[in-house]
Amino acid sequence: MMNYRNVTLAVVGLCLSLSFLASPVLAAEKDGVMMKDGKVVRLSEGKEIGRMDRETTLSNGAKVTMNGKILLKDGKETQLQEGQIVMLDGKMIEAGKGK
Repeated sequence: MMNYRNVTLAVVGLCLSLSFLASPVLAAEKDGVMMKDGKVVRLSEGKEIGRMDRETTLSNGAKVTMNGKILLKDGKETQLQEGQIVMLDGKMIEAGKGK
């Protein structure tokens, strides 16, 4: 009986630990920039937190300028379109999808 109880407590403890570790990762996956009303705004945890005030470098090496131009690491350029989101890891989300 005591062994079953210890195993159960260990499993519950492990599950709780994993849930706390996953929370910051999921929050970070919702950080990025979005083109809204012709302006580039910053997103934190999926919520708008204000206009972008400086060039942002993404974890994949791409850079997003204040006017929404995305300069890829290989030298190619693209423009952020209205409603389009680019996450800080470089993943693009089309208008009205994801989040």
